Amino acid sequence: MSLLKYLGVVGTAALVTAGLALPASAETANAALKDKTGKSVGTVELSQTPASVLLKLSLKGMPAGEHAFHIHAVGKCEPPFESAGPHFNPGGKHHGILSGEGHAGDMPNLHVPASGQLEVEVINAAITLAKGKPNSVFDADGSAVVIHAGKDDYKSDPAGNAGDRLACGVIGEGAATVGGPQAR
Repeated sequence: MSLLKYLGVVGTAALVTAGLALPASAETANAALKDKTGKSVGTVELSQTPASVLLKLSLKGMPAGEHAFHIHAVGKCEPPFESAGPHFNPGGKHHGILSGEGHAGDMPNLHVPASGQLEVEVINAAITLAKGKPNSVFDADGSAVVIHAGKDDYKSDPAGNAGDRLACGVIGEGAATVGGPQAR
């Protein structure tokens, strides 16, 4: 066997082995947000970065004001969205950034203008899209994005006194499809 052919075989084997050793990871994910009547009110696009997950939120037709924005522990969005369970909290932390580390699902409040439209990007370093990790949004029962009627006070356990759940979207793998039900 020639040296070049040998290196080609070894290189291919190394690439295959390296690919098998990496954890299963979705590089992108998305959630189509719906209100309690089933009306589309926005999308969330999630992208795995080396140290965190970037969430790109696009809202339309939401009530103006300050609203809590969380990842919830169950990938189910049946109105009134209690089906989404509590906040995503694989580490068993106390709620709120004013109380210390906070839940993995805790994120900053949204400030929706009078138009009801908002586009914002948020970084969450406490979650991952990598399957099999304890902080993966793709655990056995999935996860959901929830927007609450009120603002998060960043300290009250377990949910920050954020009030009713206005909108919910199950987090699914891959990018939103253009022109499909999850498109803006």
